[in-house]
Amino acid sequence: MDFRLSEEHQALRDSVRDFAREVVAPVIAEHYEQHTFPYEIIRQMGKMGLFGLPFGEEYGGMGGDYFALCLALEELARVDSSVAITLEAAVSLGAMPIYRFGTDEQKARWLPKLLSGEALAGFGLTEPGTGSDAGGTETRAVLDGDEWVINGSKAFITNSGTDITALVTVTAVTGIRPDGSKELSTIIVPSGTPGFTVAPGYSKVGWTASDTHELTFDDCRVPAGNLLGERGRGFAQFLRILDEGRIAIAALAVGLAQGCVDESVKYAGQRHAFGRPIGNYQAIQFKVADMEMKAHTARLAYYDAAARMLAGEPFKRQAAIAKLHASTIAVDNAREATQIHGGYGFMNEYPVARFWRDSKILEIGEGTSEVQRMIIARDLGM
Repeated sequence: MDFRLSEEHQALRDSVRDFAREVVAPVIAEHYEQHTFPYEIIRQMGKMGLFGLPFGEEYGGMGGDYFALCLALEELARVDSSVAITLEAAVSLGAMPIYRFGTDEQKARWLPKLLSGEALAGFGLTEPGTGSDAGGTETRAVLDGDEWVINGSKAFITNSGTDITALVTVTAVTGIRPDGSKELSTIIVPSGTPGFTVAPGYSKVGWTASDTHELTFDDCRVPAGNLLGERGRGFAQFLRILDEGRIAIAALAVGLAQGCVDESVKYAGQRHAFGRPIGNYQAIQFKVADMEMKAHTARLAYYDAAARMLAGEPFKRQAAIAKLHASTIAVDNAREATQIHGGYGFMNEYPVARFWRDSKILEIGEGTSEVQRMIIARDLGM
């Protein structure tokens, strides 16, 4: 077992690390203050090929793997989570369903723009009244001739309302099975389709430079050919997408946790108290040592989950473990980093204040911590 990076992965990690420090860091605080979407950063990420990392070259991708995406997410999140979640959602939730389940025609139409970063896509799963109970989906899609007629709403959908959002993939009830259960399918809804309304962006605690909206569908009509994958296979499809996405979120959480270590080490060397740097005091040293330990072990967890996924082995439990552990320690590290910074940690001019606000959603989005524990327990046969 070798956890050392290949030359290609190391080169990617280093280039994204430099980009995050030199391009993202100087401007992202202003985007947070103004709650604006960083289009200029997204354009540069597109030119770097980040949106196409785990996709085949036949659609304009980089021909890499999912682990490469995770490395990029970790390095971006060491500096900022809004930019990182924009990439994560665009790839694992936006483009990946089309790549995994789309027809040749759907792939040819949508993937080149999505993989270049020229366009973004959202994944419309969560609903206002269901939350973690995805099986309780109420949005309906009825086949009327050669069109699907969609009615319902979705909540907390990332990348769904930017100027470059091209589509949202929506989960909807398309029928009732003989046993009385809901038949769930996924349908592509292009932006601007009549009856598809994007509400104003949420006022959020964190991730304020990312794009998140509630969506409504009122007799929204799309061609029957916009069905993504097999009819009735929507539930299985989004479970696969979420399993993969949890590895990516774990990588993002590790990045935030490591960013807290970076900022704490820097601050502890600059801030003096009682005649010497606070980093000379064992109380601070032990805090930072524990933070580094947590980031390191969480990184190993997502490395393991990604390796199993790429090897074609079962990885559901390992993905849930990685997401649960990484999100937990991200919140822990953000709290400790804020404490180390003292009063300055409560000031928005310091990155740790942003990290603190951004960390909590990691225990909620793409499956709450409680859901991850359910997945782990069930996979153990309980």
